[in-house]
Amino acid sequence: MEVAHESELIARLQAGDSDAFEQLVRTYGGRLLAVARRFVRNESDAHDIVQAAYLSAFRSVHNFAGNCQIGTWLHRIVVNQALMKLRTRRRKPEESIEALLPAFQDDGHHVEQFSDWSVPADVLLERRETRATVRACIDLLPANYREVVMLRDIEELPTQDVAQMLNLTPTAVKVRLHRARQALSTLLRKEFAPERVTV
Repeated sequence: MEVAHESELIARLQAGDSDAFEQLVRTYGGRLLAVARRFVRNESDAHDIVQAAYLSAFRSVHNFAGNCQIGTWLHRIVVNQALMKLRTRRRKPEESIEALLPAFQDDGHHVEQFSDWSVPADVLLERRETRATVRACIDLLPANYREVVMLRDIEELPTQDVAQMLNLTPTAVKVRLHRARQALSTLLRKEFAPERVTV
């Protein structure tokens, strides 16, 4: 959306113009639903997240200062709503990721060796035929690690923003992300390089 049109839309939204709200939904609805779907497996939950995000946006549109694009602002609201939905669903202690991390022998070598496999996760996600498998592997991560991977690697949010969203320090986000990537790498190697070589 062009800057002039966007600032006009914001002014109309802040004035309570119902046609402007409808235009906002038409313009950004598909994109926001796609973001919500990346966080939840259920289509109904994704729609609920987007609806809650619109309500939140409509209530706070008067505070929108215009220091970012409206699409970016809405994206953040959807991500926050998705995280809230995931947190309300998770009422159990934090899951351990240890079983998914690579294991090492006393001499520092991997316990398991895999044939060469070095395709980065983001490249695999771009390939239609592997996207579902990568997403399934991400879904196997414990929720607290999955959230960090989704926010940093999929949504590409800065570490500082992720730290604020998850009430963590930036260092804690980096450590959790590193461990989550290690676990994801282990899961992906098992999927994409099934012919293991034992030592």
